[in-house]
Amino acid sequence: MTKYNTAPTPSKYMPKGIPYIIGNEAAERFSFYGMRTILVIFMTKYLMDQNGISDVMSREEALTWYHLFSSGVYFTPILGAILSDGILGKYKTIISLSVVYCLGHLVLSLDDTRMGLSIGLSLIAMGSGGIKPCVSAHVGDQFGKTNSYLLEKVFSWFYFSINFGAFLSTLATPLLLEKYGPNVAFGIPGLLMLIATYVFWLGRDKFIHIPPGRMKFVKEIASKQGLNALARLTIIYLFVSIFWALYDQTGSSWVLQADQMNRTWLGITWLPSQIQAVNPILILIFIPLFNYAVFPLVSKRIDLTPLRKIGFGLFLTIPSFLIIGYAQSLIDVGLVPGIYWQIIAYGFITAAEVLVSITCLEFSYSQAPRTMKSIIMSYFFLSLALGNLVTAGVNIFIQNPDGSLKIEGANYYYFFACLMLLTAILFTIFSRCYKPTSYYQKEVS
Repeated sequence: MTKYNTAPTPSKYMPKGIPYIIGNEAAERFSFYGMRTILVIFMTKYLMDQNGISDVMSREEALTWYHLFSSGVYFTPILGAILSDGILGKYKTIISLSVVYCLGHLVLSLDDTRMGLSIGLSLIAMGSGGIKPCVSAHVGDQFGKTNSYLLEKVFSWFYFSINFGAFLSTLATPLLLEKYGPNVAFGIPGLLMLIATYVFWLGRDKFIHIPPGRMKFVKEIASKQGLNALARLTIIYLFVSIFWALYDQTGSSWVLQADQMNRTWLGITWLPSQIQAVNPILILIFIPLFNYAVFPLVSKRIDLTPLRKIGFGLFLTIPSFLIIGYAQSLIDVGLVPGIYWQIIAYGFITAAEVLVSITCLEFSYSQAPRTMKSIIMSYFFLSLALGNLVTAGVNIFIQNPDGSLKIEGANYYYFFACLMLLTAILFTIFSRCYKPTSYYQKEVS
């Protein structure tokens, strides 16, 4: 049996396993976002029954499926963290769940029925979500004290690989779906996931393999300190879940709206699913812009704590849905608005993402007891799962038995804007009362 290194050796250089992790992440993110980008269009235009006859879903049914799937993707990280830190260790968890992930893509590419959709999405949710909290923690495991100064640089490349993979797949897979159909469009992301798994396996002898904590891990979670951390962060995550209820609609209801708009922009007529590529590009622009310009400027006037950043982000989400609602009101009266309305809305919601998502991750890490970093990271993803359940629940609730809708058209988006406004106000009140306990590291910008 091969014995792997279980602790980093003193070095001032980049760990040898890092290129394999970055390569794996870029290919994995291409596969996930490529599949998810075309999911709603597939369900509303390409889905078949067992006899090869069209069995497409209504808008509300497709949105429900999409958000239930997204909820599953963000629920399984808690299971992946327990499997990783408590039983198998990170490497074995990632490699085994990556195989499950590949099988999910294979099912989607071979079976375009509801049964194939159910099995494929379930396997992908289990695989993608399960490895999510392990990969970034695995990056940190590769570093010791002597080369830890390189960690920030590596995480920058890590985050770049995520958005680069998302950008390419968001542009490419809608074209594959239109020209070659769902088998190829789902098959190519599956091939990328297979490559991602192979690249990660190639790095097995280069990685540092931190052993699982087993019973020690269980005791740490069940301790008074651990339970207190989970309870206090739960309140914040409940507020943040509403942000995700709105944000993840960029891949569902916004795509269906784009299908009814004039999508000619920059001299190119874009496919509805391709508009999502605006988000990763804006993320790469906004992160340095906010870190080096916006935050320092605002900090001169107010104490810009993490909770204030999150609060500002919640309020900034509201205009994005007001803009989308206005565009939908034009569609409702028979007009064909330009896609630039969505581009503007993406600007607001992506800025909100920088303020809410990235800040919340950093805040959660700093507020977690030292022995619970990975489990707290996976716990954060439950807010995304809850947000998607909220959206799925709304789409179930608004459907009447006769097929009519309780909330439709522009009112659908205005409803979520009002929900976000209420959430932002309540969070602002709550954040004024929130005080870290003595064992927390209070983070200020």
